[in-house]
Amino acid sequence: MSDFYKKILDNNKKWVEEQTNIDPEYFKDLSKGQNPPLLWIGCSDSRVPANEIIGAKPGEVFVHRNIANMVVHSDMNMLSVLDYAVNVLKVKHVIVCGHYGCGGIKAAMGNDSIGIIDNWIRHIKDVYRLHKTELDSFTNEDDRFNRFVEVNVIEQVYDLSKTSIVQSAWKKGQELTLHGWAYGLNSGFVTDLEVNISSNQDLAEVYQLKF
Repeated sequence: MSDFYKKILDNNKKWVEEQTNIDPEYFKDLSKGQNPPLLWIGCSDSRVPANEIIGAKPGEVFVHRNIANMVVHSDMNMLSVLDYAVNVLKVKHVIVCGHYGCGGIKAAMGNDSIGIIDNWIRHIKDVYRLHKTELDSFTNEDDRFNRFVEVNVIEQVYDLSKTSIVQSAWKKGQELTLHGWAYGLNSGFVTDLEVNISSNQDLAEVYQLKF
């Protein structure tokens, strides 16, 4: 057994002991079910832990993560998480959280082939194409990179609002608001990108589904 593997097993035991010392009923209560008010769609990057960023406890955030926090309309994994969160858990908020310095976003700015991930990166490149005029106007590469992170988050929030899952919930009068954030790895702070959608009236008519 490697030292690292043994260490993480030992860390688990230590964590359990710490939690039960604070509250002997902690795990018993946790096992009874979950009722999180929030679905977090974030990047798979190991430096962006959803719960810790917002100071949430286990059971308070339902989480889906993928490379560059994408909302792809054909991704059954993401759609299944979204459907469960909205229709079963009845979350009231969905946050798409990107982060500055995202490797997926950086890869989409270039032309190097990485492997099978190229097919996923293409969805991010589509966002660049939509915002090409603005992004190409930046002479500083870091500024362009940061803005690409932001517009990608904004587009993913709008893509969420276009799903039948979200629009059906709105049609039924369910309280549900979508938000977009960007997290700073070098500061720990999130930037609210001020894209908050709670109705399909914010969408172009062609995307407004009728039920």
